[in-house]
Amino acid sequence: MDKLVIVESPSKSKTIKQYLGDDFEVLSSKGHIRDLAISNVGGLGLDIENDFKPQYTVLKDKKKIIDTLIKAAKNANEIYLATDPDREGEAISWHLKEVLETVKSDKDFHRVIFNEVTKDAVLKSFEDARDIDYNLVSSQETRRILDRIIGFKLSKLLQNKIKSKSAGRVQSAALKILVDREREIDAFISEEYWKILAEFEAFEAELIKLSGRKPKLGDEQAAQKVLDGLDETFSVESLKKRERRRAAKAPFTTSTLQQEASHKLNYTGQRTMMIAQRLYEGIDLDNETVGLITYMRTDSTRMSQAFMNPAKSYIEKEYGKRYLGSQRKQQTVKNMQDAHEAIRPTNINHHPDKIRRHLSRDEHRLYTMIYYRAIASMMAPAKFSNTTLNLKNNNTIFRAKAQELVFDGYLKAYGKYESVETSDLPELKTGDTLKAKKIEKSQHFTKPPARYTEAKLIKEMEELGIGRPSTYSQTIATLKKRKYVNLEEKKFVPSEQGRLTIEKLEGFFEQIVSVDYTAKMENILDDIASDKAEQNNVVRDFYNTFIPLVDKANQEMEKIAPKTTGEQCPKCGSDMVYRESRYGTFEACSAYPDCKYIKPQEDKAEPENTEITCPKCKKGEIVKREAKRGRNKGNTFYACNNYPKCKNILKGKPTGEMCETHDDLLVELKDGTIECNSLPEETKEK
Repeated sequence: MDKLVIVESPSKSKTIKQYLGDDFEVLSSKGHIRDLAISNVGGLGLDIENDFKPQYTVLKDKKKIIDTLIKAAKNANEIYLATDPDREGEAISWHLKEVLETVKSDKDFHRVIFNEVTKDAVLKSFEDARDIDYNLVSSQETRRILDRIIGFKLSKLLQNKIKSKSAGRVQSAALKILVDREREIDAFISEEYWKILAEFEAFEAELIKLSGRKPKLGDEQAAQKVLDGLDETFSVESLKKRERRRAAKAPFTTSTLQQEASHKLNYTGQRTMMIAQRLYEGIDLDNETVGLITYMRTDSTRMSQAFMNPAKSYIEKEYGKRYLGSQRKQQTVKNMQDAHEAIRPTNINHHPDKIRRHLSRDEHRLYTMIYYRAIASMMAPAKFSNTTLNLKNNNTIFRAKAQELVFDGYLKAYGKYESVETSDLPELKTGDTLKAKKIEKSQHFTKPPARYTEAKLIKEMEELGIGRPSTYSQTIATLKKRKYVNLEEKKFVPSEQGRLTIEKLEGFFEQIVSVDYTAKMENILDDIASDKAEQNNVVRDFYNTFIPLVDKANQEMEKIAPKTTGEQCPKCGSDMVYRESRYGTFEACSAYPDCKYIKPQEDKAEPENTEITCPKCKKGEIVKREAKRGRNKGNTFYACNNYPKCKNILKGKPTGEMCETHDDLLVELKDGTIECNSLPEETKEK
């Protein structure tokens, strides 16, 4: 073995191994191998007195992996670091080099990056091997240091003072967006208003002008007065037609992919990224393993000519020449890095219908949407004929509108994901008269601002410059996990604890948790990546500003006492209180540590047997249980009753049917989706 290649994930190592040949050994680091140590001042892993020098420690679960990598490195002449093509991937490559330099020299290391896991892209990347980009590494390291300082200091403070579990630079800014919206809703005062609608044989028209002005009908009496002044007969004041074009949306970025998957497929951001990761790293087709999409963490809408040229031929052949669109201008977003292409298929010939049997249901649904979005972005706009009809009745004007699809354009490919409403109006001309079947008034009330759905929150974070594409879904998952938010009708409602957390942070760290500050910090990290700012200066300035705020909060923030249960401790007679642990809520004596009494948990209920044989051990049966501790306390789950010999736990309710691909049970997830239990429900994002 002459050459060692190190990637992040085992599935990617399998894919690229087939491209490189026998001279290469391909191994996986399985993500990060080191992190900041929990040592020195405040457990920050920083040498404060030595210019905030970071101190790293090997992750416990990566020691065996490192031993394997070191052994392989000793036998290799050259080492290629092929981690993901972003800051986090660059940092992982640097950590690998730092560890492996104990057995190899600097000149033996090469950094390779590829935006798609295809043979051509991988081989080309080895021809263009470069050194590690230390500015990118410094940017990632700075982000990690700042997040460690904020996370450790604020989390410890909040846990002690108000029993909140954590805080963070991006996490708290996102939570503040939700809390601020809830405050707007609380402060909103609904106002009454009335509409007047005239119904005709084939359409309806709404009152839009009263005595030449927009009508203000604040109560029923005002509406009735208008009705009393109307005749049965209306005359056509004007009839206008105009053509309108609707251009296709750009190909997917990380943000827009998560938004569209939420709207159209009902996937959470985490679930979307997990599926996209599999599509990127490689899917087994008939004679090869190939990455089906480009790298899924990107803020760019750019696509390469290598894809666009065959895609144009596909559009012309499949739909006709008139469906070809013109070259589109790339869209930009705040703090856009444009390091990679948009998310697109790696090969136009991998049509979703052709490869369907190789994909799970979720994979096929997401890949199909990515495929047609990329195709549609290159197609001609759809054309509509819009008609506006104004009807006059005494001193009022009523309006009706209609829309006709004249040319479907890009909707030919993407129409299943975009609804098109069409309607007709009768053939009329100016001066024509017609009678209304009925004219009615209706009561309405102004509505408060809408709460954020996951898709809308991701869009807001992107527009405000909070976080990066790789952090959106993980940030939202953390807010759910910490129980800072609840989901009601797919919309985020801050919990009492979430609102309290922001209230306290605003009182002592208003600048740190502000949207503007978080976005500004992302710009600073970009400056470090482009060698326009220096890491030590950024960290020093932040530390010297932040730590005094923490000290002040420790002294002045009011500590909230735990809630009492209404019972007394059977040992000492003190009040019993609710306390939190890593396993959930429990009842304990308020006199702790003098009295360490904890109320025993109730007896376990007999599990409900589904009478489905466990596919893992083939001996036990799947039963329904209730979690008695941990963050899922009170929730039901399904597992094998042959525990502890068999530790099989399902991620959903078993349907009783088997997945033919993985020889495992099909399960129903909380959102009603049916998928194989062997597919991981969540993925850790960098």
